[in-house]
Amino acid sequence: MVSDAVVDLDSPDDIALADRMNAGRGKIVTELKKIIVGQDDVIGQVLNTLFVGGNSLIVGAPGLAKTLLIHTMARVLDLKFSRIQFTPDLMPSDITGTDLVQEDAATGRRQMVFAAGPIFANIVLADEINRTPPKTQSALLEAMQEHRVTVQGKTYQLHEPFYVFATQNPIELEGTYPLPEAQLDRFMYHIVIEHPPYDEELGVVRTTTAIMNPQLERPISGEDLIAFQRLVRKVPVAEPVMRHALDIVRASRPKDPNARDFITKWVSFGASVRAAQYLVLGGKARALTNGRYHVSFEDIRALTHPVLRHRIITNFHAQSEGVNTDQIVDRLLEVVPLPRSGM
Repeated sequence: MVSDAVVDLDSPDDIALADRMNAGRGKIVTELKKIIVGQDDVIGQVLNTLFVGGNSLIVGAPGLAKTLLIHTMARVLDLKFSRIQFTPDLMPSDITGTDLVQEDAATGRRQMVFAAGPIFANIVLADEINRTPPKTQSALLEAMQEHRVTVQGKTYQLHEPFYVFATQNPIELEGTYPLPEAQLDRFMYHIVIEHPPYDEELGVVRTTTAIMNPQLERPISGEDLIAFQRLVRKVPVAEPVMRHALDIVRASRPKDPNARDFITKWVSFGASVRAAQYLVLGGKARALTNGRYHVSFEDIRALTHPVLRHRIITNFHAQSEGVNTDQIVDRLLEVVPLPRSGM
């Protein structure tokens, strides 16, 4: 086992920043708990998304506080928040903004002026993203990947830090448009929110039916998040750990020469290289927020479900047998062995 005391960051300033990130995470959770009851795993994955600098898809039935969680997160971080309600008639310009003709009051001359859309925020909530056609969904692609938008041939840079959290309602399929695989792959995590245990659900009912006016503190800033994102990329990853992440991803592909029988039977397409990248990046953030300066095998395996569940495309055989991607990921974790000399 590698000692938790091993440190391989560049300078004492990096180590101090890592300690601040770890402490900041705890403070954010404390503030969120003033409003959000339970959902510890979901909160952890959302925070991991922030520290890496990715975007996440949140899926859950109505009433499970998907919107409330992201809005509260923005309040705690004092970041500009924008909520876009996706509907069948939403146009790409409704997201990115458009050029408008305005008249100069002094000269009477007309000119084109860019009116920024709701994408110009730090945290953007794309609510029920699967309710709008692919043309409008794709308006998010450039923003999510490049942190910029292009309107009428002109490029506008988005404000940093920038995150997209999209939500989907899994129980309503009529009038929806499944997200293209290319867009799904740009989400770091597919976060699933389940109904909470009895005691937590009772706490939700008790809290939300009383007067709620909590005073939220702001333990870290947007500038801190940007610094944390840079720091995450400095965390060392041992070669066996990185290979283990890649082994899991490659094992999900039916065309891989060493593909297991259950993969070739149930999977049409496996996870892309982005899956391995996000496993490693997420593992780095998870290590830092657990007070460690290296990535362990457990960090990788703990994030495998949210990273892979939306990147594995099942076929007819899996659907007819009721096999979902979480079950396939379970099998992958069983058959992809840990290296003998573990960390």
